[in-house]
Amino acid sequence: MDNIKKRIERLAEQAVSSKGFRLALLALLREAFPFEGACCTVVDPRTLLSAGAVTEDGVEAIHHRLFEFEYGYQDFNRFEELAEADRPVAALGLVTEGDPERSVRFREVLRPAGFGDEMRAALVSGGKCWGFLTLLRGQDRPRFTAEELAFLTSLAPSIASALRRTSLAAADDLGEEAGLEPGVLIVAADGASLLELAATDSAACWLAALRETEGIDAGLLPRPIRAVCTRALVGESDKGPKHGKAARTCVRLTGGSYVTIRADKLTGRTPGVQLAVIFEQAQPADRLPLIAEAHGLSEREKQLLRAVVRGLSTQEISAELHISVYTVQDHLKSIFSKTGASSRRELIWKLFSRYASPSSAAEGPVRET
Repeated sequence: MDNIKKRIERLAEQAVSSKGFRLALLALLREAFPFEGACCTVVDPRTLLSAGAVTEDGVEAIHHRLFEFEYGYQDFNRFEELAEADRPVAALGLVTEGDPERSVRFREVLRPAGFGDEMRAALVSGGKCWGFLTLLRGQDRPRFTAEELAFLTSLAPSIASALRRTSLAAADDLGEEAGLEPGVLIVAADGASLLELAATDSAACWLAALRETEGIDAGLLPRPIRAVCTRALVGESDKGPKHGKAARTCVRLTGGSYVTIRADKLTGRTPGVQLAVIFEQAQPADRLPLIAEAHGLSEREKQLLRAVVRGLSTQEISAELHISVYTVQDHLKSIFSKTGASSRRELIWKLFSRYASPSSAAEGPVRET
């Protein structure tokens, strides 16, 4: 395990592709201890909704049910709760004191699928959650041990740091999805199942881009869409936790641009439950929080960054934030260091134009004062 831990930590430091890192991570974890199913998901750190997942076949078959239980039921080891916990890694067999039957997720989803235990990690870096990791063990295997739990707990910060860093991995170009018009997809909800009913031409293009990013077939609904739809339907259930979080996520596509996906339940005379899924090229207001979090900016540095984006001079930032000009300059130096920029103009390019469509990349002039 010590040798594999070192290899995973090196992988995390050197990873340039989020998907490639997650695939290699699962392979290395399997060398450390056995498991029969796995899923590693990147999430929007603001809403904790899926922005894409690497999911093995055994888990893919029950993935839609796992979404349902995560957002619609109160149960052991919910990811949203793990993300806020002092120890964000837990094993179902251990937390239930050897009786996983106490978990409704286990009784209704995991056991019928042939699994006997589950270990989960909320991958937190810089105070924000960047992904979820699920490992599943078959019914004919011993349950996860305290030693295995401690091993994964020791690795979780490195894994989370890699997901955070690779969320901004450079792309050579922006790809064909950049510049697409907004699109609408209509989805029918039948219990935990989601069925595509109709889509505009632009929505079909967004779907193709999402499937390419996740590496899934045309017949599968991308996980971010399943996540926002399930969150939008949570209000239909009286079994789970209630929260006001939006059914919205921001996803970085293979080409390098970002798409915002949100879902709303439709009302009308049509029988059954239907949802409208809206795709839009992510606007600066959507991209900035994600990019700032990924670069590890402090709350004060985020305030300065927003002021820089608005085109304020050093003196104007000083007056608005009630800090000295020298303090503004110190914060700017820290921002430049974290983002690898050498000037305000380069900073704007790194944080916006690099991840925007050609039509939205033309920002106004940035004053260097």
